[in-house]
Amino acid sequence: MTLDCLCGDIRITVSDRPDFVHACNCTLCAKTGARWSYFHPDQVQVTGSTKGYRRTDKNRPAAEVHSCTNCGATTHFVLTESAIAAHGNTMMGVNMLLAEPADLAGVELRYPDGRNWQGAGEFGYVREAETL
Repeated sequence: MTLDCLCGDIRITVSDRPDFVHACNCTLCAKTGARWSYFHPDQVQVTGSTKGYRRTDKNRPAAEVHSCTNCGATTHFVLTESAIAAHGNTMMGVNMLLAEPADLAGVELRYPDGRNWQGAGEFGYVREAETL
């Protein structure tokens, strides 16, 4: 599956369709305009020039969110060094809003309550999942 940003400078290829997409309500997800699916870094190839951003309101931010240096679209995130040290380099997120809708037909869209998540354990959800 291939996704690209608005201007086409960034191309992301993932080896499989996602099992689900998260439309999280946390500040980071809401303000970066992203709906994430998660993959092992070995399953994702990113081409093009991106700029990374790490939250400054967290002592040890877990994610570095990347965006296209040309059009500004949020493209993906990678784990920070502190997150990799704690959990391993096991995950990266890809912004599924960059996908063609037909490529996500039948995939579950979930609504995690990231705003109230304490940083450990399972997410609560703000509403029932739906199918794209």
